[in-house]
Order: sequence, then structure tokens, then C-alpha cells
Amino acid sequence: MSYFITIILPLALPKQYTYKITEAEAGFLKPGMRVAVEFGKSKIYTALVYAIHTNAPEGYEAKDIYQILDETPIVNEQQLKFWEWLATYYMCSLGEVFRAALPSAFLLESETIIQQLGEFNNEEVLNNDEFLIYEALQHQSQLTIAQIIDILGKKTVFPVIKTLIDKKVIVVKEQIYEQYKPKLIKYIKLSDEWSTQDKLSELLELLSRAQKQREVVLTYFQLNAGKKPIKVTQLIESSNCSSAVIKSLVDKNIFEYYFIQKDRISFKDSSTTIKELTSFQETAYVEIKKTFETKKVTLLKGITSSGKTEIYAKLIKKELEEGKQVLYLLPEIALTTQLIERLQIYFGEYLSVFHSKYSMNERVEVWNNVLENKQKAQLVLGARSSIFLPFSSLGLIIVDEEHEPSFKQYDPSPRYHARDAAVVLANLFSAKVLLGSATPSIETYFNATRGKYGFVELNRRYGDVLLPEIELVDIKEKHRKKRMKGHFFFFLLEMITDALAEKEQVILFQNRRGFAPVVECQTC
Repeated sequence: MSYFITIILPLALPKQYTYKITEAEAGFLKPGMRVAVEFGKSKIYTALVYAIHTNAPEGYEAKDIYQILDETPIVNEQQLKFWEWLATYYMCSLGEVFRAALPSAFLLESETIIQQLGEFNNEEVLNNDEFLIYEALQHQSQLTIAQIIDILGKKTVFPVIKTLIDKKVIVVKEQIYEQYKPKLIKYIKLSDEWSTQDKLSELLELLSRAQKQREVVLTYFQLNAGKKPIKVTQLIESSNCSSAVIKSLVDKNIFEYYFIQKDRISFKDSSTTIKELTSFQETAYVEIKKTFETKKVTLLKGITSSGKTEIYAKLIKKELEEGKQVLYLLPEIALTTQLIERLQIYFGEYLSVFHSKYSMNERVEVWNNVLENKQKAQLVLGARSSIFLPFSSLGLIIVDEEHEPSFKQYDPSPRYHARDAAVVLANLFSAKVLLGSATPSIETYFNATRGKYGFVELNRRYGDVLLPEIELVDIKEKHRKKRMKGHFFFFLLEMITDALAEKEQVILFQNRRGFAPVVECQTC
């Protein structure tokens, strides 16, 4: 019996392709694992296993896969269902969703590697360029295309490589490499020979002439009193020596280095309890919980500075205590910075952040932590792309400032709206969605007033602070009544003068000049 897999390629292709696998591979592979496959004549891509079956493809001969890249799936079943919905609803291919969803470090790159064929020894048949490459391969087991360009000092190296292949001098090997590198912290310890306490005097005797090295050893024993791992940087700092002194101790087999992998993003453990809610916030909180009993989505319409974040925090706490994951969506990266500061006070050890300003390695770490359902990624704060993370026990999605247009992706495909997609994602997990805004979007407000969504209002500002006064001025009318001074209504100038006299600040916003969404000819 022949076995096959259907795969998703990270390309805008209208269909999935089928590849041949062995019986052993069929037993090992699962949907959501990555495999490297050859597509086209020479391109190698990272593809995702979509289905495993025994049906041969129609119209073409199935190729073998190149290699398996994962031991466990990096995309789970719910994600694949979510991707299918996105592809159908936003009219794009699964490949485009796959490419948008995964951090690009997971999409391996292929780089051409040149190796020498062992049996070639007829150097007379080679011209100058060919001989230079052949000679370089005598000193190195393999060369990349970039290295060959450097050796020959020119860009057009493919004709030379082709003639070397024809003359059976070299073979071309595609090497696949991972872009993600875990962050390793360098630690130091005494080698086994000197690690016991009774060896200390013998060791100090041995180093009696090397004063600096002796000081380093004594400092190490002081630091090691708590039996905690000691970083190399910590030992250098505490002993006030250079790294060369430590290296010489490593060379003497007195110390040895070792590495511990560390997450790039980590926040301090939380130390603060959530603030007591005001009576108005408490009422809104109770109402939200009540609407969640019958509705999956609730709109919290709270005026600016009404303290919506404190209500969110209480809802998040409840979900985290039940062991559920929470996704907190924000429209833009600028807002995450101030919110991280507020949320890490309450949920430091649960918090992870995911958006494009974090490095590729940091995003890969968050992805892996969410996939493994680790505590440090139970609460994910992120921009619209966070909806693609591999959640497995999602309990609540909060979409803050849900009216913001930046939740919509315009280019490239999939052109999804994160707020609408979040509602579908939550539905897959039977989770709840809370949409928060002071000025809800028309469609959300319509759904809330029609009873499709729950609706809770918060009309008091925190601490009963008054809303600013708003005064509308008809400039045309004031010009007619000669109550303008230059471009300004002189009541405005009075207000500015008063504010400056009180040492207060003033901001004047000017709208866009000469901008028209529609250009219309007035003549014809």
C-alpha cells in the first residue's frame, strides 16, 4: 500500500499538493508538522502536513518529501479549522494564511551548497575559474554560492557551476537550516575534579603564584554559597577580573563553561492585587458576567477614563485561575507599552507579548510557549497577528478599542479583520469575547442594540472626574461678526493666554488641509 500526504505550501496556490511518503513516515507524521519538499524544478519549501491518506493524486506523479522538520505538530487542529474559515471567508488560499500565520523563522530557507565528488582527479580539463573552485574545495568540505561569488570575484557563477557538474567535479546539495536560535546564557562551574569543599585548600595552594586566578576561585566559592548557577558575567563583575583570567582557569581544567537556555521575554512576578472596583465598575463587571451566561460576545461601551482596564483585569484573573488562556488584542503597538506596565503589576508571570516590533526569535519563543500551554504565555497581549497563535485552551478574548481601523489587514492577503476573526476563533473554543470601546463601530453597536451581542455601559469616569467641555465655533459666522483675530476666534486666544498664565499646557490640533477623499469636477 502506498501512503501520501496533502500539504499546504506558503504560496498563493488555489489547491493543495500531494507528496509520497513511506509507511514509517505515515506512522510518525501528524497534521500540523512541517516537512521540507521540492516544488518546481529546484526550489525547496517548508510545507505543512494537512492530511495523511492513501489516495494517489490525479494528473501528476507524486514526489517524495525531502525531510521531516518537526517531532511534534507546531500547528494544532483548531488552528487549521480557523485557517480554513479565514481562507473561505476572506477569499484567499490556505497557503497565504499559512505564510501570514507563522513567524518567518519557521519557514525554513534553502541555500545551495556545493560539494566535491571524491573520485575526480583530472585537473587538466579545468579552466581558470573552475580550477579556483576545485582548489577551494580541497581546503573546505563544502561551499555556498555566496562564497563562490567571493572566490571568483563575479556575480555570474552559475555557468561555471554547471560546467563543473557536467565534468563530474562537484555535486549540488540543498541544505536546509533553521533561522531560530535559542538564547543561551553562559554559566561557569568548577570541574568535577575540584568541586568538593576539601579540595579548596589544595586548589589555592596550586594557584599561590597566580594572584588574580586565586581571587577568582575565592569569589566563586563565595558566590556558590547559595548553590545557585553562576553566570560568567557575574563572576567577572564580582571578582573584578577580565574574561582572559577565567579563560586561563578553563584551559587549566579548573573551571568549565555550560549554557542554559533562557526566554528572551520575561516579566517580573506580579506583586500587586487588583485595585478595588468602584461601585459603577463593579456593576458593569457583574453585568458582563451575566450577559456571558447567554451571549458569547459582549460590548462594553465605557467613556474615556472610565476604568475599563480594571474590569478587564478582574475578568482576566478569573480565567487564569481556571487555567484558561486569555488573548488581549490591541489595535497598535504604541498602546502595548503602557498597557504592559499596567498588566505586569498584576499578571507578570503569566504575561507574554506578541507583535512585529519584537525580534523573530522572541516571537518564536512566544509561539512555542503558547503551543506548550506554559504559564508564562497564559495571557497574551498583542496586535492583530496574535489571533494566529496556537492556543489550546482559550477562555477569553478582549478586543480593546474595537472600533479602530488598524484591526483590519489590507495588504497582503489574507485581508482579515482581527475583531471579526476573534469572534470566530473564540467560537472554536467556546470562549467569550469582550469588545471594549468609548465609540463603538457601527456594526458592533448595531449587533449590541439588536440583542445579538450583550451590551454593558459605563458612563462615569474613574474618580468622578468631569469630562472636558466642548464648544463648537462657526468660523464663517464669527468672521461675519468680526470676532476673529487672524485665524483664531478671540475667545480661544483668551483661553490659551489664561492656560499659559496658569503654567498649563495647550495642544492645538489642525486637521488635514487640501485633502479630499473624492475629487469632483464642478464644471461638467
